[in-house]
Amino acid sequence: MISAAARVFIPASTAFVIGIALAPFLAGVLYRAKAWKKKAGKDSALWGETPIFDALHKEREVSTPRMGGILIWGSVLVTALLFWIFARSFDTFWPSLDFVNRRETWLPIFALIVGAIAGLIDDFLEITKSSGGLSLARRLSIVGIVGLVAGWWFYAKLGVTAIGIPFGAPLFLGWLIIPFFAFVTLFIYAGGTIDGLDGLAGGVFAIIFMTYAGIAFGEGQVSLAACSAVIASSTLAFLWFNIPPARFYMSETGSMALTLSLAMIAFASDTLSRGVGVSVLPLIALPLTVTVITTLLQVSWKKVFHKKLFLIAPIHHHFEAIGWSAAKVTMRYWVITIMAGVVGLTIALLSRVS
Repeated sequence: MISAAARVFIPASTAFVIGIALAPFLAGVLYRAKAWKKKAGKDSALWGETPIFDALHKEREVSTPRMGGILIWGSVLVTALLFWIFARSFDTFWPSLDFVNRRETWLPIFALIVGAIAGLIDDFLEITKSSGGLSLARRLSIVGIVGLVAGWWFYAKLGVTAIGIPFGAPLFLGWLIIPFFAFVTLFIYAGGTIDGLDGLAGGVFAIIFMTYAGIAFGEGQVSLAACSAVIASSTLAFLWFNIPPARFYMSETGSMALTLSLAMIAFASDTLSRGVGVSVLPLIALPLTVTVITTLLQVSWKKVFHKKLFLIAPIHHHFEAIGWSAAKVTMRYWVITIMAGVVGLTIALLSRVS
């Protein structure tokens, strides 16, 4: 019988190796297909004209392939399938390494797949059309439906009716856990717009998922910890090729898959395991939280006052516009995410003890 730590470490290490091995092949395919945007700029329906952003990113946006997120979810799924097959083919220690199960990981993996497919369609349309992919309304509808279905599953199938509160009694929501689940999923998805600088999203997401692997491990949810660590390791493999100058961008197929899966993992590490995974989510995913808030502030400010609050939103582009180098923004975001993750992990583990 292998240890719980090995049950997390071995699949995570495998995912990283698979990602590193697959990356050159994926990069070759994407470059041969010229899988980059044909027109630089943000979604004009949401942001309007973005001359500052275009000036900063115009060249790279139309010469660097999108769809790099395939490497992330592809490595996760290959790893999960590999250990699932081995677990059913050999009777030695392999069954204990299979982290796919109904109670802990079905939903995160399901959400990863749905996000990957929807994002892939959006990216495909983005690179084959000159005016964007799926509309924002359609993407939000997909995310909202996934959130409602997952919320219903947690409520009806797993009996989850409350969220954990650090150092206090759980907050009972009853059936309202379903729309609340959808709201959290939409909020985290909105934070996926943090993608846009080489290495930024990859580093931030890898740290967030590794933090949740620590929370799940501390709660005794070894399969969930392994799943989260596998996602983190696959993201690190992507990051290896995404640091400046990026070989490819994560784009929607990566960010949608990661944000949907993150919401599922946060709820799975909550009252289902006597934890507070949802309450610490805004802290652990602080860069995503700030991204959503600054985006909402920018849009609202423009509607009310007819001028910008920030030079560009989300705010990481604002820092870039005032003179910070892309590398400085990225690395400072990594530092902030690590510190927020340490604090969030500490709160989650101490809350469980108390």
